Amino acid sequence: MIKGKGKVKIGVILLSLSLTLGVFTGCAPKDKSEKVSETPKKQVLLNVSYDPTRELYADYNKAFVKHWKDKTGKDIEVNQSHGGSGKQARAVLDGLEADVVTLALAYDIDSINKKKPLINKDWQKSLPNNSSPYTSTIVFLVKKGNPKGIKDWDDLVKPGVQVITPNPKTSGGARWNYLAAWGYALGKNNNDENKAKEFVQKLYGNVPVLDSGARGSTTTFVERGVGDVLIAWENEAYLVEKEMGKGKFDIVTPSVSILAEPPVAVVNKVAEKKGTKEASTEYLKYLYSDEGQEIAAKHYYRPTNEAIAKKYESQFKPVNLFTIDKVFGGWNNAQKKHFDDNGIFDQIYTKK
Repeated sequence: MIKGKGKVKIGVILLSLSLTLGVFTGCAPKDKSEKVSETPKKQVLLNVSYDPTRELYADYNKAFVKHWKDKTGKDIEVNQSHGGSGKQARAVLDGLEADVVTLALAYDIDSINKKKPLINKDWQKSLPNNSSPYTSTIVFLVKKGNPKGIKDWDDLVKPGVQVITPNPKTSGGARWNYLAAWGYALGKNNNDENKAKEFVQKLYGNVPVLDSGARGSTTTFVERGVGDVLIAWENEAYLVEKEMGKGKFDIVTPSVSILAEPPVAVVNKVAEKKGTKEASTEYLKYLYSDEGQEIAAKHYYRPTNEAIAKKYESQFKPVNLFTIDKVFGGWNNAQKKHFDDNGIFDQIYTKK
């Protein structure tokens, strides 16, 4: 009997050890060769853009998400950031991790590389039309019936006319506005720069407030009712007319204006770090697709695709356009001469 009890005790001990070992074996690391399936994380892109593109990219992003899913089978999310183009460029320069930038002018994209090379220096060669998938120009928005009789740039320097335009130190649209006025004055005065300077000084003498971005100036004019005329992106003027309804505002296209080319670029260092380089590149390339160009046109940007531009030509009024390269020698020259500290703008503008 004693021997039998001993056998029972030994059997219980062995069973207990077996169970204990089984527990530890279950907790042991899996063989390295064994694959662990993981759900891939959804990529998230950040598009840092300027003020009046909010509606454009809200629409375009939906189309791109579908395009990316169809092409790769993967989900993607695109977030937007908007503000004055110059302010947006500085935000990226200071650490805002944009995968792509879609700004108002080439100088702002170049300025992002001031501290370290975040963007390839030859970024304008990476996509057609100097990496500008659509263009725009500068027009005037006035109250219905045009009570001040605004027809051309000369009317903006008349006494008693309040002009609304944003601050060219922070807004890309404002710099296009300023240069459009300067170019008009140069052409009218046989390239006399002193007369052009005098003209633009008179114009800014009629500006009661400088908002930091184009959308802010639109709000000042449209919602607050300040001013007699808004100098605006063409697309912004048409958007106001559409959203506010016919009968509240008129668009006046001046005799001469500037060809505005808002460019786009991948912020390479950020995209490479986040693993979004392929998606970011495709995001910008798709702006040149038929669908991307149609979306641009529906938001009143002028498509660079000739066939689609022709399809929408009736919605844009004809205007004589000059380029920044021809009149100002490019953005670097224009920025240094007119908008850098102690440049011509600082010389002519007196804060109200």
